[in-house]
Amino acid sequence: MSSGVILERRDDGVATITLNRPEVRNAFDEHLIAELTGLFQRLDQDAQVRVVVLAGNGKSFSAGADLNWMRRTASYSKQENLEDALRLARMMRSLDTLSKPTVARVHGAAFGGGVGLIACCDIAIAAESALFSFSEVRLGLLPAAIGPYALAAIGARNARRYFLSGERFCAEEAKQIGLVHEVVAAEELDARVGALLGELLKGGPQAQRACKNFLAEIHGKPLDDGLTHYSSEIIATRRASEEGQEGVNAFLEKRAPNW
Repeated sequence: MSSGVILERRDDGVATITLNRPEVRNAFDEHLIAELTGLFQRLDQDAQVRVVVLAGNGKSFSAGADLNWMRRTASYSKQENLEDALRLARMMRSLDTLSKPTVARVHGAAFGGGVGLIACCDIAIAAESALFSFSEVRLGLLPAAIGPYALAAIGARNARRYFLSGERFCAEEAKQIGLVHEVVAAEELDARVGALLGELLKGGPQAQRACKNFLAEIHGKPLDDGLTHYSSEIIATRRASEEGQEGVNAFLEKRAPNW
């Protein structure tokens, strides 16, 4: 069986995962889910990887669920469906919690689970021709596995509209509701992603990991004495760290840091 993904690694620490099922617009099935889960976990543990880019081969980023996979799940028992759904949910979580910066390079269609992948990435750059949809309700389903990540990205009010309607929306609308950060012409997409990668590589890798952990810890918590103490402790730890001292000294000495 051919691989559903292509992994490309650069010497500077950028790893690009390209969904490689263009014949079905990079739709998910159980095999692709397993491949992606394993790949996210391996890259998370790889000290040589600094940034992970997620892209799609062919005309689309990802059109969501594969029709043949959906046909198979229709005959599953409730327990089999639960186990199948858990595998999808764990794949999304492994991307959302990946400790390195993640960037979605979005073009063409991003429907259903494809939108979930975007919401799980730290940064999303879309071509102006891209189309989006939380299409699950059109199939009598709901975006449960991707729901927590989409909700965090677009907020409750927008989720109510787009989860319920299943309507398609354009890249500019995706930007307005917070699903993507930037929209560029299709021919400028690679250049813009490349420029962003250059910015990400300037940051300290341990500091970036700490940033992601910190944001996950403080999300939704009240601004009280406990949070004030926690945030102060975090910055004190970073200041005393080898990387933190190297970064500050490099800035003061007007040189590039050693990462």
